[in-house]
Amino acid sequence: MQNLTDQLRQAAVASAEIGDGAAGYAALGEADLLESQKQLARIRRNYDTHAAWVAGEIARRSSREFGFSGLAQRHGFLTPEALIQSDTGGTRAEAVKLVAVGTLMVDTEAAEGAAERRQADPDAPLTELPELAAPWLAVVAGAVRAGTLSIDAAEAIRKGLGDIDPGVPAEKLAAAAQFLLEEAATLNADQLLRRARRLRDELDADGIARREKTQRDARSFRIWRQDDGMYRVSALLPPEDGRLVELIVDGATSPRRGGPRFVDAATQARAVALRDDERTTEQIAADAILALLQLGAEADPNTVFFGRRPAVRILVTEHDLAHTVPNPALQNPAGQALAGQNPAGASIAGLAPVSQAPPGHGQIEGHPDPVSMDTVKRLLCSGYTGIEFDDDGQCINVGRDQRLFTQRQRTGLAARDGGCRWPGCDRPASWCEAHHIEHWKADHGNTDVTDGILLCKAHHLLLHDNHWHVFRTGADYWLLPPLAVDADQMPIPMPSKSPLMLERFPPMQPPMEQPTKLTG
Repeated sequence: MQNLTDQLRQAAVASAEIGDGAAGYAALGEADLLESQKQLARIRRNYDTHAAWVAGEIARRSSREFGFSGLAQRHGFLTPEALIQSDTGGTRAEAVKLVAVGTLMVDTEAAEGAAERRQADPDAPLTELPELAAPWLAVVAGAVRAGTLSIDAAEAIRKGLGDIDPGVPAEKLAAAAQFLLEEAATLNADQLLRRARRLRDELDADGIARREKTQRDARSFRIWRQDDGMYRVSALLPPEDGRLVELIVDGATSPRRGGPRFVDAATQARAVALRDDERTTEQIAADAILALLQLGAEADPNTVFFGRRPAVRILVTEHDLAHTVPNPALQNPAGQALAGQNPAGASIAGLAPVSQAPPGHGQIEGHPDPVSMDTVKRLLCSGYTGIEFDDDGQCINVGRDQRLFTQRQRTGLAARDGGCRWPGCDRPASWCEAHHIEHWKADHGNTDVTDGILLCKAHHLLLHDNHWHVFRTGADYWLLPPLAVDADQMPIPMPSKSPLMLERFPPMQPPMEQPTKLTG
């Protein structure tokens, strides 16, 4: 009687004898060629399912409980992934994927088998049911086992939906996984991963803010000299900063990569000159970044970007922007996405999110991940262009120049504030952003110097993300801490950092009554 190994060996031989190489496929008609592609995908999906089963069993026999007597360890490998990668000749990522999905399938089948045995004979001395690490993924394991879901698609759902946490219980993740399975037939693995991530963000608005903080904390910039004397630069940037750099490079190189041709003669001449430039596109990008660093704040945008000043745009619904109130008790009742609906364009029963973050979220144009409403408010306040959509997905506002502080106003703010006015901060005015103490949209705030205050980026982030607030009494500005920091919410003075302003206009005492409308 043949075992599985013999059957797989015969299948491998049979697959190697299919056809006569490229010539055979070249002789096929269009319909047969496309059908061959579908059949090969089916064969590969079936083989990948067996590869996952094998990987899951190898991982089980190599688990920590076996120590150095585990299967992988006895063959000289520290992990089952390393053993599988060695045997398959694939990448580590592929081995990790096989182990993750395979372990899920092995554990699911073990749990289901034990449950069936216990149901058939409740009095039988059975061991405890195996505990599934992610029971909500059992439906995904079942789809892989049935051959209706590929290994890549299963891993996309697993990675995209993430893990259970207090805000997103297993029941909601199971419903989300089932919802994604119904769409998997029309999506490739990359699309499924993006859809799963978006769905997870809608279920857990707090998770968006946590991810943003993680990304900001991970930012880095390194430069080092190589042995040949050349310098190499490596940077890791969060979406809002990376998108700005991306737009700078796009603006400097876009004529090389296509774009509008029906433009004025001068712009067209510059495009032709750049197209005919002997430098590579990467060299042009490097020279543009270097020129930007050299020119700094005085750079003429026409010098580097051919008249296209980079503009990062924030996309947000009118509903979410209007209902962004700094009240941590608020919950997101519907998990609305950018155009007022979920990624699939339909409501998902049972998936209402539980969140302590402001309701809704926005999007940085050109970047796939959503951003929290705290970040939306901060970026709009910092001069990013806001584009609003109504609940039907129609664009209703593309921003107005009146919302932004002019260069002359920023000069006045710098002279008045002398730098970041956050207590204890010594960042100069050139490092600061102009903050609207009354939100331009939600509170009908004015872009006046009196309603603006300079904050460095770090404190601007802290203010919006942690729900601090600034208000004004006359010519004095006060910082109001959130309840979590000060239950009494005693106003903290924010004196100017300009010695002249401090001498001429000493700060007043904190107001006895706090304003009723406090927004950021």
